[in-house]
Amino acid sequence: MIGTGYVGLVSGACFSDFGHEVVCVDKDARKIELLHQNVMPIYEPGLDALVASNVKAGRLSFTTDLAEGVKDADAVFIAVGTPSRRGDGHADLSYVFAAAREIAENLTKPSVIVTKSTVPVGTGDEVERIIAEVAPNSGAKVVSNPEFLREGAAIEDFKRPDRVVVGTDDEFARQVMREIYRPLSLNQSAPVLFTGRRTSELIKYAANAFLAVKITFINEIADLCEQVGADVQEVSRGIGMDNRIGGKFLHAGPGYGGSCFPKDTLALMKTAADNETPLRIVEATVQVNDARKRAMGRKVIKAMGGDVRGKTVGILGLTFKPNTDDMRDAPSLSIIAALQDAGATVKAYDPEGVEQASKMLTDVAFVENPYAAAEGSDALVIVTEWDAFRALDLTRIKNSLNSPVLVDLRNIYPPAELERAGLRYTGVGKPSHD
Repeated sequence: MIGTGYVGLVSGACFSDFGHEVVCVDKDARKIELLHQNVMPIYEPGLDALVASNVKAGRLSFTTDLAEGVKDADAVFIAVGTPSRRGDGHADLSYVFAAAREIAENLTKPSVIVTKSTVPVGTGDEVERIIAEVAPNSGAKVVSNPEFLREGAAIEDFKRPDRVVVGTDDEFARQVMREIYRPLSLNQSAPVLFTGRRTSELIKYAANAFLAVKITFINEIADLCEQVGADVQEVSRGIGMDNRIGGKFLHAGPGYGGSCFPKDTLALMKTAADNETPLRIVEATVQVNDARKRAMGRKVIKAMGGDVRGKTVGILGLTFKPNTDDMRDAPSLSIIAALQDAGATVKAYDPEGVEQASKMLTDVAFVENPYAAAEGSDALVIVTEWDAFRALDLTRIKNSLNSPVLVDLRNIYPPAELERAGLRYTGVGKPSHD
């Protein structure tokens, strides 16, 4: 497993838990050293225990030496980063191509080279070309096998997936991939969908773009609900009960963030433009989502009477979603920037994200718990729906605040409950209570 970031580490640990022998490789010596001490580079529930048990069983090991990882491997997975490239938004494939070159230099038998990183259509062709150039007689086969892991639920997603997508036309590669994923059929009948390699690469992007569209759609409906006096949560329930639509990803909020949707929608748009088939719906989704995050800052300012200069705002939740420490493209970044630009002082609490957030935010006071965020603040804003925020002592919150303003950007509290506690409430897509 080349790369011990989010995808590589979770995938490697889960494969080893299936009984496979896995070597995880990373160039970052510090990261490998910490993993040897069972210190995880990311926060993912249950990952430390999974890693520890498989290291102890001798099935999982870590190294900085790629040659050691590739030696005698039946399959080599590439799970390195593909960040958005500065300037044009295309996926930066330099890490993928560098890994492919180094793998080719160290192959000791005909292996299946599996691209697990999210890569644009046609990347597998280029990886194949690199391997043929560096090691023309290796017998290696290149396969696409995109990941569909949700941060915060990644282990469960890996072990009980809706589907496994494998892109290859080669029978030997198919057999190897079937064998790797065979333990899944013991858990349940997770279908392994075999497709062409380019089709597999596109499935990943199309899936993420569709989910981003779904989130953005309900966010726009939420804005309409506020204007016409409807309740977006009931609208979501009403349309989600139609099994053609489904209830997932219909929760209105401050916009999507994270490591996948922003990067993947952008990369898909660029691929489409390069092939002269622009994806108008995806383009609109990206524009609406970008504008929405900043608009949530204005929503907080409006709830505070329209002027926040010299006022303090308490923020609950910094990560883009709960059960992760991932701050990439988190709505909190835009919301806090909008509040600071308007002259507000910000203090914030997050159960896991403070270390990452402190690298990306300036002039924010990080506090130890939700009540410290409320203490002496002129408003409290729920940005991320961590479980720790679902049963707050609302009377204590009200008494801690300078003025009893609570903005719930995730709609985790019933308005009546907040109003009973004496809090002035603003939600997302809720009828006005003025």
